[in-house]
Amino acid sequence: MARNSSLVYSTDAGRHCPDCGRPAAACECKRHALAARPVGDGIVRLRRETKGRGGKGVTLIDGLPLQDDALLTLARQLKARCGTGGTVKEGVIEIQGDHRALLQGLLEAQGYKVKLAGG
Repeated sequence: MARNSSLVYSTDAGRHCPDCGRPAAACECKRHALAARPVGDGIVRLRRETKGRGGKGVTLIDGLPLQDDALLTLARQLKARCGTGGTVKEGVIEIQGDHRALLQGLLEAQGYKVKLAGG
């Protein structure tokens, strides 16, 4: 049931699906969720980033071939092992601080091919 609305983003619910008009997490048509995450090359990339964070560094984990619920579960496990906070945004896990070496070992132990990206 599509609504005639051009709402794309709301501060209350985040991104909205252009087809069904619902928040992206509760999308009924699922077209938005499939188009949002392109298929990667099978390599998980770890990188450190400080841009837009006031000089605070985070470790980004990109390229995981997981659905949203499995991604949240993995993020929860990784945050607990690092002893820090983090989040999942648009298919990318963000872990606060520079934990690339620890995360590389943890992900390789789970069978992922991991590369350190960036400087």
